Amino acid sequence: MPQPLRFSAFVMNTTSHILHGAWRDPSAQQTDFNSLEHWVDLAKRLEEARFDFIFFADVVGLYDDYQGDWRKFVDTGLQIPSNDPLVIASALASHTNDLGIAITSAILQEHPFDFARKISTLDPASKGRIAWNIVTSLSSNAWRNFGYDGITAHDDRYAWADEYIDVVYKLWEGSWDEDALVQDRKSGIHADFDKVHKIHHDGQRYRVEGPHLVAPSPQRTPVLFQAGSSPTGRRFAARNAEAQFIQSPTPDAARTFIDDTRRLTAETGRDRDAITFFQGLSFVIGDTEAEASRKARELDEIVDPSTIIAHSAGGLGTDLGFYDLDTPIGDIATEGTQSTLLWLREAVPGREPTVRDLAELRSRSGRIVGTPEQIADRLAEWQEAGVGGINVINATIPGSYIEFIEHVLPVLRERGLAQSEYAPGTTRRKLTGSDRLPATHPAARYRGAFSEVAV
Repeated sequence: MPQPLRFSAFVMNTTSHILHGAWRDPSAQQTDFNSLEHWVDLAKRLEEARFDFIFFADVVGLYDDYQGDWRKFVDTGLQIPSNDPLVIASALASHTNDLGIAITSAILQEHPFDFARKISTLDPASKGRIAWNIVTSLSSNAWRNFGYDGITAHDDRYAWADEYIDVVYKLWEGSWDEDALVQDRKSGIHADFDKVHKIHHDGQRYRVEGPHLVAPSPQRTPVLFQAGSSPTGRRFAARNAEAQFIQSPTPDAARTFIDDTRRLTAETGRDRDAITFFQGLSFVIGDTEAEASRKARELDEIVDPSTIIAHSAGGLGTDLGFYDLDTPIGDIATEGTQSTLLWLREAVPGREPTVRDLAELRSRSGRIVGTPEQIADRLAEWQEAGVGGINVINATIPGSYIEFIEHVLPVLRERGLAQSEYAPGTTRRKLTGSDRLPATHPAARYRGAFSEVAV
């Protein structure tokens, strides 16, 4: 019997996230993104279906201009308005018991001391169900929003990320010993001074004295997601990630990517299988092939290709609105996300992909069309390639998830590809079944590291 796949709902606190234009469907409720009840209701549905995570994407700026300005994003709701998911995470935690809550936060947007404090506050509030998707931010507008002239070069952003996570690891893992919080009413000692430590970080970008202001949370360090597909990004993930979000065009491409990342992971001294790979997929489900094909055509009619190009172009850091559709992508210089380039080249083997390829492929990327049985067959192929989880992309909320829950999950459970119940006692670190990171993870080197530092 195969191991159950992990399932995550890939959402964003906005109207138009991935399949742009689908919000115009009369059944789509993602226009209610401002409603807390909207997100609480979805989280409850996902938990009842035994999803592992609700995974919030996020941005802190517009994508780069399309056809010379930013009108396209406002006109079509392309991730604007966009609310901060961190703010509603505690509410989702209070209405659920087992569902993991994954939050995207860029190194750009928050000082590591303050970010570590917020995560350490959310983690006990959720009884240890918080995850962090580590991103470096690919939007030039985001960088200008935080006072920079423009986006930092790709590899320099990862060097920055290396120091950022070093700071939060020191705070989460090293600042408080496990039994430091005493709360002895008789003696009046609340915490053992000798077991609480300043970290005295002095790096290229950050100087943080400490100590961490929050006592150890159930996980200390949250579950760590990452999505980098460039060589630098994959090395970063190999050192740090517990889960990696991928968007490979085929199971074979995923197998190649996963095998190489596992090799890199083993080279860092970690278990080569320490990372669970989540493939991003969307689903068009029908009782028959004909019905599924009809629904796919209807989706194509409502999805807006030009907005998808604007989104993808923003990921590349280049305004594609002025390029001929037959322009090779390789001719367009970019400091944007290298994963988009990798994905395109995998999807169009044997030649350099063009802007036209980007337009056509993005609108259908990761889409599986078929009956529940056919979809289960395809998911088994992804699992055989090394994928351990599926990040379920929606066209509509909650419709896409209701259909998947009601029609596909029962078939997957019959085949052992989806869990029927949460494993007992694993309300923390949903991927590993363990409360804390293993000793081979780089964060673990700070456990006890500051005990002898003068305070």
